[in-house]
Amino acid sequence: MKQTSILLAALLSFAAFSAQASVSNAETMIMIYSKQAKQANPDYTGPTVADGKAFFNRKIKLGKGKETACASCHTANPANSGKHIVTGKAIKPLSPAVNPKRFADFEKVEAKFTQHCNDIIGSDCTAAEKASYITYLLTEQTPSIKK
Repeated sequence: MKQTSILLAALLSFAAFSAQASVSNAETMIMIYSKQAKQANPDYTGPTVADGKAFFNRKIKLGKGKETACASCHTANPANSGKHIVTGKAIKPLSPAVNPKRFADFEKVEAKFTQHCNDIIGSDCTAAEKASYITYLLTEQTPSIKK
């Protein structure tokens, strides 16, 4: 019984460390994108949660009049698991506080931004949009309770 308790405590500590590492990576990415945004626009004042949330929920018209948003696949709460609206494939939470692998690799994050922004918006997202988007994701730390 004591070994089980020690093992459980060790696993919980590792999970907390992993989540913290993911949050730290996300914060580093915010700094990188903010610096890029400032270089592109000297008047840029920094990322905001409000801008990130608006970007996440922004509805964009696709072909045939359909509308979509990040929240269409990732749910209204980025701490929840989502589901691709076309394929039905499960999507792990965007929030790095819930999904420690979410911001583990900058190149992978950048590739996903490029892919998703081009697919949905029709162009790459700006550095300012990326910084605010990640800033917003950091605020969403608790999955919604399913009824």
